[in-house]
Amino acid sequence: MRFRISDSKAAASFKKVGLQLKTGVFRIRGRDLHYVMTGNDTLPTLMLIHGTPGSWTAFENYLKDSALLRIYKVVSIDRPGFGYSGFGKALNLEEQSSLLVSLADSLHDGRPVFLAGHSLGGPLVVKMAAERPDMFKAIMLISASVDPALEPKEEWRKFMDIIPFRFLLPGAFRPSNRELLYFKSDILSMSKDLSKIRGVVHIIHGAKDSWVPVGNAGFAKKNLTHASAVHELIISDGNHFIPWTYQKLVVQEMAGMR
Repeated sequence: MRFRISDSKAAASFKKVGLQLKTGVFRIRGRDLHYVMTGNDTLPTLMLIHGTPGSWTAFENYLKDSALLRIYKVVSIDRPGFGYSGFGKALNLEEQSSLLVSLADSLHDGRPVFLAGHSLGGPLVVKMAAERPDMFKAIMLISASVDPALEPKEEWRKFMDIIPFRFLLPGAFRPSNRELLYFKSDILSMSKDLSKIRGVVHIIHGAKDSWVPVGNAGFAKKNLTHASAVHELIISDGNHFIPWTYQKLVVQEMAGMR
């Protein structure tokens, strides 16, 4: 229930399909950020950010996708508190954004950097792009939760964060619960963060998403007042899991970010 795999096992899995999986740990301000990447180092970077709970493995098939690897160096990260990035020690979005922007800065080597985030990874991408509008050429929000009015109250999460009830949550669901508690406050600044973004924004959402309602896509589009361009794709029968159920379509959109 920790949603993670050792680097050696992951590298062996990629080797079987003829790909080299590079792994790394970026140390900053006492935190470890674990990430993996595939592709040519001379290409622009596409950085993929998972939801909650999860790890870099959420985008494993994207790291193997030949269409993406022709045009990007593809990087998938373990967000702080998950995978091998200080497992169990959840942070709020502002803290996560600061760390991940530093990681992105260390990876891009002066070449363009593109971001894509799914679910809770979406508002984190927004935070990163708002913090450094000069760094990211384009971002993608996939089933992203950004509208405070549509965020569920979920008062039970406070109860489940109290000892001993906290320990009833297995594996990655414990830091997930904590960061979702933080998120109830984090999401309140989303309209301001969206308005700071200057690059191109791609929005993909499923019309039948029962976890993060499609109204979040409209909220994002409305508040991206300074983005250079906004592209919206609503999948009529898509639910919250479109990165996997509509991978080919999402890959096409990612390729179009160039």
